[in-house]
Amino acid sequence: MTTRFLAGATALAALLFALPAAANNDDDDRHGAKRIKAPLVIAHRGASGYLPEHTLEGYALAIELGADFVEPDLVSTKDGVLIARHEPNITSTTDVATRPEFANRKRTMVVDGVTEEGWFASDFTLREIKKLRAIQPAGERDQSFNGRFEVPTLAEVLLLVRRKSAETGRRIGVYPETKHPTYHRNLGLPLEDRLLHELSRAGLNHRGAPVFIQSFEVSNLQYLNSRTRVKLVQLIDGDSVANDGTVTLAPPFDKPFDFAVRGDPRTYKDLLTPAGLREIATYADGIGPWKPYLIGSKCTDANNDGACDDINGDGPVNEADRTLIAPSSVVADAHAAGLVVHPFTFRNEQRRLASDFKGNPVNEYLTFYELGVDGLFTDFTDTARTARFLFLLKKFPELADCLTDELWKRRQKRCESFGF
Repeated sequence: MTTRFLAGATALAALLFALPAAANNDDDDRHGAKRIKAPLVIAHRGASGYLPEHTLEGYALAIELGADFVEPDLVSTKDGVLIARHEPNITSTTDVATRPEFANRKRTMVVDGVTEEGWFASDFTLREIKKLRAIQPAGERDQSFNGRFEVPTLAEVLLLVRRKSAETGRRIGVYPETKHPTYHRNLGLPLEDRLLHELSRAGLNHRGAPVFIQSFEVSNLQYLNSRTRVKLVQLIDGDSVANDGTVTLAPPFDKPFDFAVRGDPRTYKDLLTPAGLREIATYADGIGPWKPYLIGSKCTDANNDGACDDINGDGPVNEADRTLIAPSSVVADAHAAGLVVHPFTFRNEQRRLASDFKGNPVNEYLTFYELGVDGLFTDFTDTARTARFLFLLKKFPELADCLTDELWKRRQKRCESFGF
């Protein structure tokens, strides 16, 4: 291996990890050059493509892979402590079902109108939660780390992010989601003020903090807007994707649950109209739409039986049998309303990629970056980072000049504007 190759590889690695600083800084640098606003890479539940989701180890890996933000979903314990779990029902993400001492805690609950059976975080104290270990809920992903990692509190996540920011020299952000706020409020365990308390303790409850708070409901974001200047994001859900590529709506994914409770007839699609987006802008800073709202995919139904056909002949029918339709106007409409757009969720598995992407997840990221999204949620931080570099290199060919020390010295001001 030549010295020149080693130098180039080292420079490339430095460039890849320098760019997030530019992504999180809208200010001019000390030379007066405008720093490049790259799309944010948000680690969805941590490095959940590789390790059990919502664990300190998963968040740490995502940061090592270059995430700009890590996302802890928040639910409450019985004693009012915010912990990082995807849902109040912890059956599929912990080993609670194998713990005989908790066998009698299994029960039925109604979450946002849906009856669920299992074990629920609100029936456990934090001390009991700490006896459990996380597991990988996606059967197609690596199961070898099951049972090794604790369930972290929000306070522990914030401490990790602070420590990793100091270690890496990067300003790493947190992107917490308040999970099922109406459900928690009805249990007497409201999430909002507890979240703001933890952010305040960590010095992150201010406008300039690298924090976004997200929710699928509206009223709790409106409440938060009255209590904090931290950036807020309205999540936009959907039930499924029709054969023609349009998003379908069915409870509980058709509307914010607080809308359902108070009889508000509007749906998530109504929130994505220009008028709906302008309303969101009165209490939030951005939207987090399910990505088919931005670019959907259609399928073929040759025999008109209502079901999509197995176009690629591999047996199962999935996203790989679908083709993209034209992008919607949501990104442009949201930007016109002054909102950032952070779609979810990007994954590497072949069955999750439309046929247009030729089995390469990088192509999906590039398509959405080119559409103009301001960031995105991913289970695979490293793939999102690679695609972002390629996107920026195409958009700013002069980035290539920053890959050699000699040219960097000649163009110091310009290279620094890219995040060096």
